[in-house]
Amino acid sequence: MKLVSFSENDRVSYGIWSENGVVDVFAASTELGEGHALPMDVRSGIAEGDGFVKRIEEAWAAMDEEALDRHTYDPDAIRLLPPLTSLGKNIMCVGKNYRDHAIEMGAEDAPENIMIFTKAPTTLAASGEELPAHDELTEQLDYEGELAVVIGQGGRGISVEDAMDHVFGYTILNDITARDLQKKHGQFFLGKSLDGTCPMGPYVVTKGEIGDPHDLSITTKVNGEVRQSSNTSNMMFKISDIISILSKGMTLEPGDVIATGTPAGVGKGFNPPKFLKRGDLIEIEVGSVGKLTNRLQS
Repeated sequence: MKLVSFSENDRVSYGIWSENGVVDVFAASTELGEGHALPMDVRSGIAEGDGFVKRIEEAWAAMDEEALDRHTYDPDAIRLLPPLTSLGKNIMCVGKNYRDHAIEMGAEDAPENIMIFTKAPTTLAASGEELPAHDELTEQLDYEGELAVVIGQGGRGISVEDAMDHVFGYTILNDITARDLQKKHGQFFLGKSLDGTCPMGPYVVTKGEIGDPHDLSITTKVNGEVRQSSNTSNMMFKISDIISILSKGMTLEPGDVIATGTPAGVGKGFNPPKFLKRGDLIEIEVGSVGKLTNRLQS
């Protein structure tokens, strides 16, 4: 199931991305009555546990042909929002999780221990949204295409063996970074947390739809030029390891987002560097998870 959040005539809702369009299951559920009523947003639903997806499926199945037609929108007729319209904490990100990326960033080899940093929730943006260029602050705005994990069941002290049971689904994330700010301040937070520098989406794909999250192609194009081309099998720290390590002393909560790292081919890795500029189109495609598309403001 592909869960998408959107606005239609200033009304915010969520539903299912299907081959026929976006089905507004939230609006339909309110018409179906109390027994079918769904949570107000995707993150609230995830917090309810495994029953959330089942309740969506039941609401969808209960819609007659007339209701299905009335609540199905052409994607061009709505405005996509980040699939999770709010977050409970910062987006957690794994740095240098692909050996080739670590080397292109100047390391002699990959880090022995996992590297974690975060991006502020105010960085969130939607697929299709025009992104701020921030050229008054940075001359080195860079892209990083990544597979992101959405936590379902929360927990602390999660074992590697149980970690995948805590996954709700997957989405795509662009960890846009101001490299010069990152270097200037000697840490990642400011350079990673400019507003609008974490486009995510276009939807969250529930984990049952993804066979092996460690066998997905990942490609980033800028203005049609392939910059990154790899596979999630090249992650050094696998998703189960990441979840277990993060949860050792910190409680993971439903709806938390974890970016799993980016492969080689970022702008800084080229000689000379290929940083983003106004008007650039960035497309990130991850296997069966979908395609995230954004343009930098002109």
